Amino acid sequence: MESRDRFTPDSRAELTGLAPEAAAKLITATSEVALVVDREGVIRHVSFSGAEAPVAGAEEWVGKAWIDTVTIESRPKIEGLLREATSGGSTRRRQVNHPSRTGADIPVAYNAVRAEDGSVIAVGRDLRAISSLQQRLVDTQQAMERDYWKLRHVETRYRLLFQLSTDAIVVVDADTMKIVDASNSAARLFDISADKLVGRPFPLGIAADQTRAMEDLLAAARTTGHAGDVRIQLAEGRGETLASASCFRQENMTLLLVRLARFSSPAIGPTVSTRDLLLELVGRAPDAFVLTDEEGDIVYANRAFLDLVQLGSEEQVKGRSLGNWVGRPGADLSVFLTTLKKHHVVRVATSGIRGELGLSTEIEISAVMMPGDSGSTMGFVMRDVGRRVATVPHGARDLTKAVEDLTGLVGRVSLPTLVKDTTDLVERHFIEAALELTGDNRTTAAEVLGLSRQTLYVKLRRHGLSGGDVDTAAEAS
Repeated sequence: MESRDRFTPDSRAELTGLAPEAAAKLITATSEVALVVDREGVIRHVSFSGAEAPVAGAEEWVGKAWIDTVTIESRPKIEGLLREATSGGSTRRRQVNHPSRTGADIPVAYNAVRAEDGSVIAVGRDLRAISSLQQRLVDTQQAMERDYWKLRHVETRYRLLFQLSTDAIVVVDADTMKIVDASNSAARLFDISADKLVGRPFPLGIAADQTRAMEDLLAAARTTGHAGDVRIQLAEGRGETLASASCFRQENMTLLLVRLARFSSPAIGPTVSTRDLLLELVGRAPDAFVLTDEEGDIVYANRAFLDLVQLGSEEQVKGRSLGNWVGRPGADLSVFLTTLKKHHVVRVATSGIRGELGLSTEIEISAVMMPGDSGSTMGFVMRDVGRRVATVPHGARDLTKAVEDLTGLVGRVSLPTLVKDTTDLVERHFIEAALELTGDNRTTAAEVLGLSRQTLYVKLRRHGLSGGDVDTAAEAS
């Protein structure tokens, strides 16, 4: 943090004309700490405002080099302050950090001026209050960002459930009795597009003699919060529905959620089978869904999977190995297939997927094996988690916290040592993840990690993970 010098030429001349100790005491009236530093950079006098020094132990600085009172990364700034003050008479403001005995370093912003006798008067302002406010602002912004994405996820799930519901659902403003939202099933029930339903008065599309029954249902919902189920005859002989309603508040509005379940379907159009409906739902699902044979060759893929692998049609992936896109070629897929054949299920494993045009992202993958007369079929469900914000896996949170703890050692431990400790920490984390993914199968874990078995056993022993010596002996035998 740097700013322009706050001393004018006149005020600087007046201050530097005083004895350095007197000038330092005068300056502390408008700042937290003032130092008098001799030509050699050694502190000869310390003054501070208030009953306590802003930095614990500042009273013991007299006789110490100024550069020895700050953290390692702040030393070049102290050198710059002394150099500028000696050559130019005054300096720009620089922020340095003093090590604390109790925890976090203490930030102080210093200006410096040269006195008549060649010594330097340094004036410091404690920045802890500003740093605290900045940190609170960052924490608040992050909390708002997490809340925003939570709301987005909730809205996405609501819209998905709303539109995929087989029952007709309309949301009605309880004050104006106008429709503010309607599902696709409601549009089909009333034979009106969903966007044209919005803004129309409710009830509509029911027999004239049923209007009173619907109004009584809505009134009961407003009074008790929920009402149903009431048989309602549709207009123009379209059949009957079983109506229910619920009342809720949103953004200072009272809304009614009306559900109309088909009681008896009219004899128009062919009947849709449950199998056809399931296939349609899987095809439109937001998560990728793939069926493969026992060798991992694709026999079916939905639209979401084609979007992830950046291909335009199902024919472009049929007959090709799923391993061409999921995980590392020849590694992750073989692990999944081996686990499926042994346990018949894989639950929420972490992997990656690569598109034909270079796009790659992280995914969560679950799988199940379905035995059949002509061979087993493997079903894979993949969810894109590359842009997930609010939810972080427990292991990733632990790794992030551990790295943050190491970051707090910056300035106290050398960079090579920090890099080595961080590398060991990350390496151990990924080895544990590979062992968990493969059910503690070290041979398969070595393949997943791209290591030889001997190298994996060496790393197991170095990190103190169980089984390294046993596996080495077994390998040797």
